[in-house]
Amino acid sequence: MKLWSILGNSQRLDGGAMFGNAPKAVWQKWIAPDESNAIPLACRCLLVDDLAGKTVLFETGIGAFFEPKLRARFGVAETQHVLLESLAAAGFDHADIDVVVLSHLHFDHAGGLLAAWQEGQAASLLFPNATYVVGADHWQRAINPHSRDRASFIAELPQLLLDSGRLEIVEGAFSSALGHAVRFEISNGHTPGLMLAEIVAKDGGVVFCADLIPGRPWVHLPITMGYDRYPEMLIDEKQRFLDDKLKRNVRLFFTHDSGCAMASVTRDEKGRYGTIDERRELVALPLLA
Repeated sequence: MKLWSILGNSQRLDGGAMFGNAPKAVWQKWIAPDESNAIPLACRCLLVDDLAGKTVLFETGIGAFFEPKLRARFGVAETQHVLLESLAAAGFDHADIDVVVLSHLHFDHAGGLLAAWQEGQAASLLFPNATYVVGADHWQRAINPHSRDRASFIAELPQLLLDSGRLEIVEGAFSSALGHAVRFEISNGHTPGLMLAEIVAKDGGVVFCADLIPGRPWVHLPITMGYDRYPEMLIDEKQRFLDDKLKRNVRLFFTHDSGCAMASVTRDEKGRYGTIDERRELVALPLLA
């Protein structure tokens, strides 16, 4: 199989929100803020061709579904649907995708499922030939969100997914769509039922870290986001996750790191985690199943 890092629409969000209770004096050394205290964030997806014989897209980024006022509020940089352009540059169309795997349904991870906003047009799904894979626990959260995170979801999306007839709600470590080629584990610190997808491979595999670890700075255990529901739980989950990936040589794929798509885990003599073998992008990277 071959792997591509696929960029979607980018964002600029408040650095303080992205780094939780870490002081600005610390986090600005990792990502420099602009005059509004905003930092650049990617919405990066992972495309895998010939995974269990299928073309699979892990996440879809924020997309271009927001009306102009909301696009400005959430710091979305581009008006066009960048994900579709990036897929085309890699030689694919959204209709070529057999499976879309969604770690969770927050708009910056699932908004790319929708066509770009047009005045007077209702929201509509892209990827007409794909099975949409979502975890069972998070699906329940999406259809019955808490008041604290209701704004993180796209109200129309669950019904659109149901109406497609191509929604698979996953319970357990494997899906019907991908069999044992992709192993799932669940995290609850960021949002209930966040589904982390690991591509199983002979040379260690790759795991889509989603919002458990949005990018390299968040590999450091104490660093969490202000958007995380349960920061202490997330830190414990992150430690177990990183211990496991380090032991098994599973590489980390980052969705929100504007400068790095994939890296390997390392740990120093003090027990602090970090990254090595960093790759800014993946272009038809081979991986042995």
